Amino acid sequence: MGFLTDIFEYQYLTNAVIACILSGITCGIVGTYIVARRIVSLCGGITHASFGGLGIAIYAGINPIWGALTFAVLSALGIEYAGNKTKIREDSAIGVMWGVGMAIGALFMSLKPGYTSGDLSSFLFGNIISVTTEDIVALTVLTIVLFIGAALYLKPIMYMAFDRDFARSAGVNTTLVGYILSVITAVTIVLSIRVMGIILLISLMTLPVVIANSVTKSYGKITILASIIAAIGALAGVVISYYLEVPSGPAIIFVLTLVLIIVKLLSLQRKTATKS
Repeated sequence: MGFLTDIFEYQYLTNAVIACILSGITCGIVGTYIVARRIVSLCGGITHASFGGLGIAIYAGINPIWGALTFAVLSALGIEYAGNKTKIREDSAIGVMWGVGMAIGALFMSLKPGYTSGDLSSFLFGNIISVTTEDIVALTVLTIVLFIGAALYLKPIMYMAFDRDFARSAGVNTTLVGYILSVITAVTIVLSIRVMGIILLISLMTLPVVIANSVTKSYGKITILASIIAAIGALAGVVISYYLEVPSGPAIIFVLTLVLIIVKLLSLQRKTATKS
């Protein structure tokens, strides 16, 4: 009962639980689009590029999340622009942003007086106790925006995810929608960094979707199921993190990976039973 009672006693733990649920929901919604469009590498590029903003912000003594958000949004827009308007391939642009962001972040963090490796670890692997009330408010606003957007524009998003040419023929402004979805992806990534960390965040975007896709093939159902799986998995990971005193990010990914293995084994067993 320790964890349940401590949730109401300690504000940092309350924030951690709320942040995990909201991050799971947002990553489930955005992750469905990313996996369906097959741009998981874009998520990785934006995530690692944001590290450059973190490093500069820490060096300058300002809120690291604002620095990460600036770098992430600019990187997302730059990658989208490179894919649409230049001869640079999208995967090449992602690789450049990925490496440059990590290099800048590591450089400025090392230049910061009093810098320790523990500071770096909290951003790379997540530090759930660092979640603030402002983070909760931002995640809540993002969740509401994503719910409204998914409800009102599900078909255009589906068209964009599976076939941009078809989306264009259906009257969707693919360029504008592409930029908007890239920015939303960037914002979702940055607001979840405290929960998952930069290295493992891409897994929270993809694992729940893969699990959900093993159960249903409907885009709408995958979105809903992935959000639920991500939220429950994140919450379970926080519980493990609380009792074992380990970083929240690895604990959450451990839970989701275990669920994926179980689902795949059950699916394989079902197919074997059907054939026999």
